Amino acid sequence: MANTNAESLLCLVKDVTRISAAGYDGPFKKDCVDLSRRIVLLSHLFEELRHFSGESRPSDNLASSSTSSCCCLSEFTVVLEAAKTLLSSAASFDINISPEGVAKKISFQFQCLTWQLQTALRNLSFDQFDISEELQEQVDLVREQLRRATERYGGPVTSYVLSRSFSLPVDHKVTKKLERAVTGNSLKGHDQGQMIHSLESRTHTSVVSGLSALDNPDDDNIDSLATKGSVENKKLIPPDDFLCPISLELMRDPVIVSTGQTYERYCIQRWIDCGNKTCPKTQQKLHHLTLTPNFALRSLISLWCIKHNVDQPTALATGRMKRSDGTFCDVSGKVADILALVRKLSSHLTDECRAAVTEIRTLSKRSSGNRILIGEAGAIPILVKLLVSEDNITQKNAVTSILNLSLYQSNKGRIMLAGAVPYIIQVLRAGSMESKENAAATLFSLSLGDENKIIIGASDAIPALVELLESGSTRGKKDAATALFNLCIYHGNKGRAVRAGIIAVLSNMLKDTSSCMVDEALTILSVLASHQEGKVSIIKTITISVLIDHLRTGVPRNKENVASILLALCKRDPENLSCISRLGAVIPLSELVRSGTDRAKRKATTLLDHLQKLKQL
Repeated sequence: MANTNAESLLCLVKDVTRISAAGYDGPFKKDCVDLSRRIVLLSHLFEELRHFSGESRPSDNLASSSTSSCCCLSEFTVVLEAAKTLLSSAASFDINISPEGVAKKISFQFQCLTWQLQTALRNLSFDQFDISEELQEQVDLVREQLRRATERYGGPVTSYVLSRSFSLPVDHKVTKKLERAVTGNSLKGHDQGQMIHSLESRTHTSVVSGLSALDNPDDDNIDSLATKGSVENKKLIPPDDFLCPISLELMRDPVIVSTGQTYERYCIQRWIDCGNKTCPKTQQKLHHLTLTPNFALRSLISLWCIKHNVDQPTALATGRMKRSDGTFCDVSGKVADILALVRKLSSHLTDECRAAVTEIRTLSKRSSGNRILIGEAGAIPILVKLLVSEDNITQKNAVTSILNLSLYQSNKGRIMLAGAVPYIIQVLRAGSMESKENAAATLFSLSLGDENKIIIGASDAIPALVELLESGSTRGKKDAATALFNLCIYHGNKGRAVRAGIIAVLSNMLKDTSSCMVDEALTILSVLASHQEGKVSIIKTITISVLIDHLRTGVPRNKENVASILLALCKRDPENLSCISRLGAVIPLSELVRSGTDRAKRKATTLLDHLQKLKQL
């Protein structure tokens, strides 16, 4: 039964992948992409659970293990069924023809699923399943993503309601009142219980009904509960004019399109980048694609935020930037200069554009404050387009500017939203050596975001990085190695790296000790060895005797990585285990147990235990 559930989970993951492959558009694109990526990240977990549920175990533990496995798999099945339905609904959502309120229902359901998926992962116990160390780290990454996402969604009322009924299809008026209550934290104790009961008693609880309707709620009752603790909660709802028509969120950088409508810059830029030439709100044709900053509206939003103690939209809007000690400094002069530079980036005059991007590179290197202002000024989408400039100097300074800007966390999201990855890969393949080095460093910086690892890996970046790893300059090789290591932390990228020929390149680095790349080679191999394709390729390409030599003579960090590689190669493989025994691995492993790092001691001890059991057979 458990094995059947595991198979169903993998089928559901394939369905989600198929929906994702068709692409998403519209206001729920980010929600769809985030949810899809998290589910795909968990596919390796479901593979492990399938193997676990199919293995034989001692009879005294069989019943309890089987029950735990079935409960765990059933919980995941329910969540994935709901996710599949919701993704289909969100993917087909059209803001122009859908009834009013449907958008908010879908938005609320994404919140619900985030809570339920977090709960399912929280209930998963690694101790009950034979899950590899590498996979545990991957699951922990998803857990952390979900934890951050749920923190953004709200407080105790929302948490309690969503964790008990994650597919709760709340009417948009009810949602508004619930959000208002949570935001203001106005409900206490008994009042929370009343509100939860009022919502839950009127809900269809089928977890797979993506858009089932909520029975008529008692609006007055919810109104009184939501405002009971604080009448001022209503003031925390921004005026409609402050909300972007696409995202329905408070605008941070409002811009005007040719029809006169105002949108959040990155929402409308994404709309245009997808090939749309019409105004989303009016459907009128855009006569030009210039985005004009709406400074008047930005000032009004800033004043509203100050009045209601809401976080300021941007330093660009307020002309004030927060220092590390909590005080503010005036940056209005810098703002004007940076906005002028950003305008020059779009100049058709090569010299003017080149001068502007050179100055942007210098400023972005100088301070984190400059990186914040340049990102908020809308420079990133323009810099991305300059990556394909025929002027080599402009291209080099553009990719270096993007690298510098990516050091600020919020700019990473802007760079990804601007669709920069394919352009960076193009520079990585055909740019000057300095441009290639900085392109590789940029991919590393962006890949620090867990979900970006998937996007970058799927964008054909890995073969280009492997090529730089093999034939680049010393700095280029190190930048490529760092990026590849970080990308291969995501299990799905390991196979891509192996198929791109990385094992042969790493093998040459291990043999050539003068290359100064032995450390990097062993570090990457320690990650790839846990992947089946990687394991097979390592055994075919790299002789075990070479690894044991590094186990004897390497620095502590390298010995640790070799122990990890050997353990992965010998897992469930008596032939490899026998081979390392014949080649004299016992002595250096025993030495590692006495004097190695903590991780090296664990790996070496486990490997010696396996060798001891092999002798007893």
